Amino acid sequence: MKYAAALFDLDGTLLNTLADLTDSMNVALCSLGCPPRTADECRFFVGDGTRNYALRSLPEDRRDDATVGRCVELMRAHYQDHWADKTRPYEGIPEMLAELAAAGLRLAVLSNKPDDFTTATVRHFFDDGTFEIVRGALPAVPLKPHPAGAKAIASQLDISPEQFLYLGDTNTDMQTARAAGMFAVGALWGFRPAEELAAHGAQKLIEHPREILKLL
Repeated sequence: MKYAAALFDLDGTLLNTLADLTDSMNVALCSLGCPPRTADECRFFVGDGTRNYALRSLPEDRRDDATVGRCVELMRAHYQDHWADKTRPYEGIPEMLAELAAAGLRLAVLSNKPDDFTTATVRHFFDDGTFEIVRGALPAVPLKPHPAGAKAIASQLDISPEQFLYLGDTNTDMQTARAAGMFAVGALWGFRPAEELAAHGAQKLIEHPREILKLL
């Protein structure tokens, strides 16, 4: 077998979280007296951590540190109670994960979503034991596209990065995969277009989750 493990992004790759992320950001923006954002805008704002999401969502003249920090607090407070309102796994994801596991691959998740929300959503939407490692954003680990998180997971599983498939839906994911030495697979059902994924190093683009099985 060419690959021994698969590492997954979460938002836009395994789960369609866009509606809940948009709703929670708009609650925060409204509280700050700022105009709301559309889901199509938010799909390009997310992916690089909550602070960057807030920074990009705020009007240009409201991006001072204090306002960004308050926006993060308000967004998190609402999301804490509403992250499962509209979020669902993408069609074909549970079946894909089951087939990869049956083929002997070890599975893990790495997200720029805060670690508490990452672990909670994975626990809620996927069966126990589906993933050996689930890791979100932690203070001591640089956010993706820095490869430190991906490399740490490879080390913990004792599998070389070259034996990993990395599935993600943004330029950040493709850059992470390439920097870590993993095979970068772009998910076309996610938040970003094919052109972005290809321009940032995708080695394969797939339109449906089960297409990843063809790479085994």
